[in-house]
Amino acid sequence: MVKLAKYLKSSAGFVALIVGLLFLQAYCDLELPDYTSRIVNEGIQQSGIEDGVPEKMREQTAQSLELFLDEDARQLLEKSYAQEDGRYVLKDLSDKERKELGTVLEKAELVTGVLMQMDGQEAAAMMQGANAPDMGNMPAADMQDMSALDMVKAMPKEQRAQVAEAISGQFEDMPDTMTAQYAVQFVKQEYEALGEDLGDLQIRYIMKTGGAMLLLAMIAMLASVAVTFCSARVAAAVAHDLRNDVYRKVIGFTSEEFNHFSTASLITRSTNDIQQIQMFLAMGFRLILYSPILGLGGVLRVLHSDVSMSWIIGLAVVLIMLVIAVLFKVAMPRFTKLQTLIDRVNLVTREILSGIMVTRAFSAEKHEEERFEEANRNLMKTNLFVNRCMTFMMPIMMLIMNGVSVLIIYSGAHAIDAGTLQVGDMMAFIQYAMQIIMSFLMITMMSILIPRANVAGKRIYEVLNTQSTICDPQTPQTPDADVRGVVEFDHVSFSYPDADEKVLEDISFKAERGQTVAFIGSTGSGKSTLINLIPRFFDVTQGAVRVDGVDVRDMTKEDLCARLGYVPQKSILFSGTIDSNIRYGRTQASEEEVRAAAEIAQASDFIEEKEEQYDSPIAQGGTNVSGGQKQRLSIARAIAKKPEILIFDDSFSALDYKTDVALRRALKESTKDITTLIVAQRISTILHADQIIVLDEGKMAGKGTHEELMKNCEVYRQIATSQLSEEELAG
Repeated sequence: MVKLAKYLKSSAGFVALIVGLLFLQAYCDLELPDYTSRIVNEGIQQSGIEDGVPEKMREQTAQSLELFLDEDARQLLEKSYAQEDGRYVLKDLSDKERKELGTVLEKAELVTGVLMQMDGQEAAAMMQGANAPDMGNMPAADMQDMSALDMVKAMPKEQRAQVAEAISGQFEDMPDTMTAQYAVQFVKQEYEALGEDLGDLQIRYIMKTGGAMLLLAMIAMLASVAVTFCSARVAAAVAHDLRNDVYRKVIGFTSEEFNHFSTASLITRSTNDIQQIQMFLAMGFRLILYSPILGLGGVLRVLHSDVSMSWIIGLAVVLIMLVIAVLFKVAMPRFTKLQTLIDRVNLVTREILSGIMVTRAFSAEKHEEERFEEANRNLMKTNLFVNRCMTFMMPIMMLIMNGVSVLIIYSGAHAIDAGTLQVGDMMAFIQYAMQIIMSFLMITMMSILIPRANVAGKRIYEVLNTQSTICDPQTPQTPDADVRGVVEFDHVSFSYPDADEKVLEDISFKAERGQTVAFIGSTGSGKSTLINLIPRFFDVTQGAVRVDGVDVRDMTKEDLCARLGYVPQKSILFSGTIDSNIRYGRTQASEEEVRAAAEIAQASDFIEEKEEQYDSPIAQGGTNVSGGQKQRLSIARAIAKKPEILIFDDSFSALDYKTDVALRRALKESTKDITTLIVAQRISTILHADQIIVLDEGKMAGKGTHEELMKNCEVYRQIATSQLSEEELAG
């Protein structure tokens, strides 16, 4: 997979956009639990009051608070509030300034709040217990008539500080959350004294916070949609580029490479394997990239919110990692095997469909059904095993998630009871925990695609990394313009890769422009192999094959094939029309040239009998025309190209004698300047060739005209007498 990462370069802009959108989505998702906590803690429990900093307060309240502030804190208070109509109104402060002011006011609000709730006797008892100076000498009747706050106001500065320390000392062991709640309660009482509608304040806060939550959710949704769109685009682009490169690579393969991979495997790699990569990328950006962003962000938020319950998250992560490790250990080998089994099913299916007529002719349907059933059953069993592993994984993950929720609620309930945690904070912690677990769950879900995509990536890379044994030279040569249609074999020998014996040995001949050279011999004598050396379907083992005076290995394949018109032993037609098939080698051919090629190939008669004539459709593989018609169209395709050299690899075998004679006569008349090379099984096809090469077990048994070979080549004479009567030979 990593080796295919270069295909992301063309979509680098989209990848960067996806990463940015994922961070935006993660930020929005991680903010939502905090807003939930605010609604519960501040919106519901605190009636919409955020902290212990009053937005407004009475002048006398401000003066009471100043009694318990030092000089710096008193200046901060005066600086933060503006006086309007006997009230103190909070100025616009930054979050940092507001937090600093809240810290300063918190202790003063606690002391002031406690004193405001005491009557005179309680205050006197507390102050005498605290050894407040001069208070013990005050008459009890005077103390009873005074409020606790008034008593403190009447004290000197040093004594007020002692009283404040005495009161705050009683709350030293109180959790910070409880202290904050006292400050909020003080602000709430102040708002009530000012006549503020706390219900309206609460509604406004909840609506504002809820609106912000909706906005964040909307942004997260839009970011997710945009990520999905961009991921699909990137995945489709990568798949497109991979298919193109695999196709171009396979087009350049020789028979050796095709034998190594098999056609069925190459089809699977070009379709199913690339589809696995595309699915992996389409989902991978949304899950694999998003999961660590969300998980790490959740961990940081958890550590920031409540460290005491972090062990629960750690336990969940360890359990999830164990599940994933076991899953990968068990399922990964099966994922690797899965693609091979798909290859096998494709191979069997292709063989059965290609040979369906033979199968029916030999009544072998039962055997083929069993063969397909075996391949299909093996694929099904592996798929079932993999899917069962995935199915088993999901309940375990849900059990871990629900167990974590129960642990958080249990531990959080004790913390709430002790006053160290608020309900909203516990709810936010649960949400963060679920986000962290979900990030690991998403990675686990991707484990279904990761192994298959990894295997698919390796198989695709194997094709792309395969070096073709036949390639263009670094410094290609171009034949002279005045040399055309010359083919020369100079002591050519050839053997297939890893073969011990030579298929061809020491073959030498030369075909001049306009000549017809034929090749004949028994089955397996190497005729087709010899012909296939000219267009470089194989490269010679020894010697050289020259076209127009240049070794074919020193020419580019494009230049070489542009000079050749090739008709294979097995005629191949492509889906389209008769016209498009004839134009296949030269798309710019005129209508007259197409018709002329068809007439030479003796194909015009059956073409013109069709209703749509040259626009008549051709099915895939030419299945809607006969074998002879297919051969004639293949010949017409080669002629329409107007090559220097025409190669016929036993291309007249499906033609009747009359059509064969007419075709050869038309070829001789219309291709006087074209060199024609013919592989034939029938002597009648090559009787009038300028030169006949007789092959026997890969060696030249004879070379010359028909008359010369009848005199001095025993192999040729045996072939001729086996096919023709004495009268025909004499004629």
